[in-house]
Amino acid sequence: MSYFDAASAAPLHPVARQALLASLDEGWADPARLYREGRRARLLLEAAREAAAEAVGCRADELVFTSSGTQAVHTGIAGALAGRHRIGRHLIVSAIEHSSVLHAADTHEAAGGGVTRVEVDRLGRVTPASYAAALRPGTALACLQSANHEVGTEQPVTEVAALCRESGVPLLVDAAQSLGWGPVEGDWSLLTGSAHKWGGPSGVGLLVVRKGVRFAPQGPADERESGRAAGFENLPAIVAAAASLRAVRAEAAQAALRLRELTERIRARVPELVADVEVVGDPERRLPGIVTFSCLYVDGETLLHELDRAGFSVSSGSSCTSSTLTPSHVLKAMGVLSEGNVRVSLPAGTGAEDVERFLEVLPGAVAGVREKLGAPAPAATVQQDVLVVDALGKRCPIPVIELAKVIGDVPVGGLVRVLSDDEAARLDIPAWCEMREQEYVGEEPADHGAAYVVRRVS
Repeated sequence: MSYFDAASAAPLHPVARQALLASLDEGWADPARLYREGRRARLLLEAAREAAAEAVGCRADELVFTSSGTQAVHTGIAGALAGRHRIGRHLIVSAIEHSSVLHAADTHEAAGGGVTRVEVDRLGRVTPASYAAALRPGTALACLQSANHEVGTEQPVTEVAALCRESGVPLLVDAAQSLGWGPVEGDWSLLTGSAHKWGGPSGVGLLVVRKGVRFAPQGPADERESGRAAGFENLPAIVAAAASLRAVRAEAAQAALRLRELTERIRARVPELVADVEVVGDPERRLPGIVTFSCLYVDGETLLHELDRAGFSVSSGSSCTSSTLTPSHVLKAMGVLSEGNVRVSLPAGTGAEDVERFLEVLPGAVAGVREKLGAPAPAATVQQDVLVVDALGKRCPIPVIELAKVIGDVPVGGLVRVLSDDEAARLDIPAWCEMREQEYVGEEPADHGAAYVVRRVS
């Protein structure tokens, strides 16, 4: 079995396993106690803090350990907003932040705060100018991930941090996806991370709050971790997290070279092997191990099951999943194809033979799914020189498949009107038009769902 979902959770690093087992024997006591066992536990905790702080590039007394990366995000955002509530209640986030950031923004907005969601380009990247335009006198906090978790695009954190600093606004950086590859550059104010993203154990996050940043921890007071992370520290996991972060950093340069070559191979070969594929994300400014592509006329969940049966564990941000039936917020914000989406994120030890076998298996898996989904015949009628495709009640990618089948039946310049009540069609039909060089005219109201109008260009 080839595990290609390291962006969700990286395999436990051997150093993490060794540190975890050792600290189970040495670090079980309460580090807040003054007796011998407690002092030993405290030494282990502070040594882990020093190691993590060195890797992050901050002072040890600026870093606390939390129960998860999500908890670090929620604690950091809530504390920074509360600490600057006299300045204002305006929060800035990018449209493709991790869901933990967006959920925190939704909570803030529901409580009466203001939120600006900065848009991204088709490569999934914000511009510093867009953050500068969003800043205003009442801005309490800005958030920007260091790199995207779905498509791997790196963000201009250094430039945005400088703009925020000039305006006196702290910038919180969610570095969960990138921290294992290197420190986050720039004059940021707060930073979060998650150990299971770099090969540490799950259940450990970190939160850094720079000295001088106004911060007011929310919730009941607790004496642990400077009052910023309540509860008894999971010391063995913390020690393993810090040890693995140091270990992966030592290996990062060599691992990055290998993984960039492998992901570049996937980026180049997939469009050659599979028709109607869009590789998404920035081709240059991206994390080493992530490559994401979307396949027209493919149900993402079905494709993932096919690849799983073939021995490959990959993930998807596809709109077509039985659990949500809604497009990935990242792909939606980028304006790229959401159907048949596959994210390949390679662990550091991935071999070239694993990638080659994946490239051998993928075309057949896609072809099989397309064959299964291609059976429904389009229900097409002509209304006032417009070909109408009734795809009501059909989930993606069926509306797009039916559009593709009939576009050649209208003359150049003619229109096709696709009726659909699937929310994903709002993203996927315009994306299909861009891929196939047809003109997307726009969306019109309909008795049920919506009508998406496409003009044949070629």
